Amino acid sequence: MDPENSPRAKSLPIDVNALGLLIARTQRESGEIPWHEGGKTDPWDLVEAAMGLTVAGCFREARCAFEWMAGVQLEDGSWYAAYRDGVPEDRTRDANMSAYIAVGVFHYYLVTQDAAFLRRMWKPVRSALDFVLSLQAPSGEIYWAISPGGEVDPMALLTGSSSIFMSLKCGLAIADRLGRDQPAWRRGLVELGKAIRHKPYVFNMTKARYSMDWFYPVLCGAVTGAEARKKIERHWKKFVANGLGVRCVSDRPWVTIAESCELVLALAAIGQRKLAMLLFNWIQDRTFDDGSFWCGFTFPDRVIWPEEKITWTNGVVLMAADALFELTPGSRLFDHGFWRWHAARAGREGRCPAASADAPCGGEEEMTLSSFE
Repeated sequence: MDPENSPRAKSLPIDVNALGLLIARTQRESGEIPWHEGGKTDPWDLVEAAMGLTVAGCFREARCAFEWMAGVQLEDGSWYAAYRDGVPEDRTRDANMSAYIAVGVFHYYLVTQDAAFLRRMWKPVRSALDFVLSLQAPSGEIYWAISPGGEVDPMALLTGSSSIFMSLKCGLAIADRLGRDQPAWRRGLVELGKAIRHKPYVFNMTKARYSMDWFYPVLCGAVTGAEARKKIERHWKKFVANGLGVRCVSDRPWVTIAESCELVLALAAIGQRKLAMLLFNWIQDRTFDDGSFWCGFTFPDRVIWPEEKITWTNGVVLMAADALFELTPGSRLFDHGFWRWHAARAGREGRCPAASADAPCGGEEEMTLSSFE
């Protein structure tokens, strides 16, 4: 499928080809995708950029990115937190960064239906999720990392654990399609979901000023239905600058395009498409001359910061556009209804579901800006 030539793409508010080219031109020949020209590479943001390549129809480049990851994966299934031109720069082994490959691989499969790719990537995905679950606490949360010195840091981050929840769902979906049973992953997913929904005290609450701690539990599907809507409504004013986008941090006048687009994904995931579209429209003039998006800007002066063209920022813009305009078969990756369907499908076929919603989320009244007044 070529999103750029699809009928929907002709009326898109973004230039799909320009965003895909920005990521592809920044990518190294090895497949590594740094943040920007001359910048570092981290595993989570590489996957986000690769997912953007997939939406843009740059399938060869996306495969190369995942193959680069497979090539530098450590024996325990993890990755280092940062590389530069293939050389480790930060030897912390971060659980969330290591887990996210499962989301990117499943997304690539949804778009391409490339079963051979799925089989090739099974070993890296399996090893990564086994590593991550080795860091699960008895109360369900995931300890965030192992230090360069080899010590587990017994701190859990809500954003990271929420992203891992999504990674486990995707890992189980991959296992389902390959006929592999992973009961330990299912148990880990269930316990992690309980921690996210009911045990806020197990997470580092000093991070609550970051907008991702607000909406990631909804984005990943750990919080659904009426509770998801309440969570979005409760902190909208704290994190959203109306007409501009989403603050990265509640007490700083800095709007970021990535957080804005991830909130678009979260809103679309719970069926709030009109509000998601409104938010997406707010950022449409935050672009460079080549059509790629800024990373962020301050307000009210609107100073672009940082000035680099960031690969993963443009990757998530592509994903948000896909969720809203259905450019690819992967457009419903975060959609709660898709995962309810997946759980029901697995149940009908006699397998434990990858994930099930704790409450229905369909048929909700549309939220508008007046909902937050």
